Amino acid sequence: METSLLSVTAFLLAGILIIVLLTTRFKVHAFFALVIAAATVGLGVGIPVLQTLNIMKEGFGHIMQSLGFIIVLGTTLGVLLEKKGCTKVLADFILRKVGKSRAPLAMNITGYVVGLPVFCDSGYIVLSSLNNNLARMTGRSIAVMSTSLAAGLYAVHCLMPPHPGAAAAGDLIKVDLARFILAGMVVAIPACMVGYWWAIYAGKRLPVTNTDIQQDRITEEKNPSVLRSVLPIAVPIILIALSAFGAGNASPVWKVLVVLGNPVIALAIGIVLAATAASGNKGEMSLLLQESAEKAGGILVIIGAGGAFGAILAATRIGDHLADTLPLNAMGIFFPFIITAILKTAQGSSTVAIITAASIVLPLLPELGLQDDNGRLLCVLAMGGGSMMVSHANDAYFWVISKFSGIDMKTMMRVYTPATLLMGLTVLLTVYMMSLFLL
Repeated sequence: METSLLSVTAFLLAGILIIVLLTTRFKVHAFFALVIAAATVGLGVGIPVLQTLNIMKEGFGHIMQSLGFIIVLGTTLGVLLEKKGCTKVLADFILRKVGKSRAPLAMNITGYVVGLPVFCDSGYIVLSSLNNNLARMTGRSIAVMSTSLAAGLYAVHCLMPPHPGAAAAGDLIKVDLARFILAGMVVAIPACMVGYWWAIYAGKRLPVTNTDIQQDRITEEKNPSVLRSVLPIAVPIILIALSAFGAGNASPVWKVLVVLGNPVIALAIGIVLAATAASGNKGEMSLLLQESAEKAGGILVIIGAGGAFGAILAATRIGDHLADTLPLNAMGIFFPFIITAILKTAQGSSTVAIITAASIVLPLLPELGLQDDNGRLLCVLAMGGGSMMVSHANDAYFWVISKFSGIDMKTMMRVYTPATLLMGLTVLLTVYMMSLFLL
């Protein structure tokens, strides 16, 4: 199949436009938007109908094979931590240690820790009651408190597995999962801190807590201890880290640790620890597992459709065309960052943006000078930064923050939206500094 750059580019732009319009204006589920876009590109460049369908099925299946277990187990861990009270225990513990005088910092740290296994929207909903009450108790602006919390959750959501966008992009770019998780955790720290600092700066002239927020009554439930709350998060991360460091070691102990540090096994261990963190009946556990599976299903179909779209883009050989036209060797990590940022700003979903960008960037890795292991890692981290920029009115997470904290849109655009811009640029700067040593 011979295609021209003009033809491929035209239909690629058409596919992206379809995704943006269907998901934002017509509120079509991202799965159908991605499938329609993939079919449009494939048929548009002249791939036969049945071949287009087969390519899409192969791309969908590859993502399921690579990430199916990780997404389901990661989702389950997040649901159990939320429903068992672990997230609230961790938030209360961090608050006690940091102090009410530094309440925004406490919520920022809480968001980072809770966000490691819990998706940002779910984490914000769970912690919004604590955040609202704390804002009232301390007299701090609810916009400052909410942006601080949201930044901590958002940073890890965009930068590391098992969050779906990062996980799918890492699989497409073929990055070692353990290294990706550890690097994402590190890069997320300056990003979430910049979000916190901006919230403090932007909130200096804002009034105290919005009086529209109703007082949330925090019930005194029988919650797990701090240790039992943190173990489901800490143990999988430690096992994955040890596995990364022990790869290739012939010692029997290290061989066992490498097996236990496989992300699927490590997440399964975390689920067991979360399930036993607090008492509950069998019926409750059954319902929680059912909720987890249903929630994971919605995520899987999106990233699977993203894999189908990526397979179609690879079949068009768009990478060869762009490599012959653009000075990609001079762009490096900036190209994947820019592509992802444009997609994120245009259509709102970080997950859709990073999956789509990964599909575009994959065939260009050699020309970008990012084809080795370090380059691929830096590439997905740069795309993670791009997927933060810029959260505004077309982003569902934007409205979760607004509605659960009673913040009007004008204030959100003044405080939260610039925070996401600065966070993304911070990630780009951090990744660029890393590239000076790794490339």
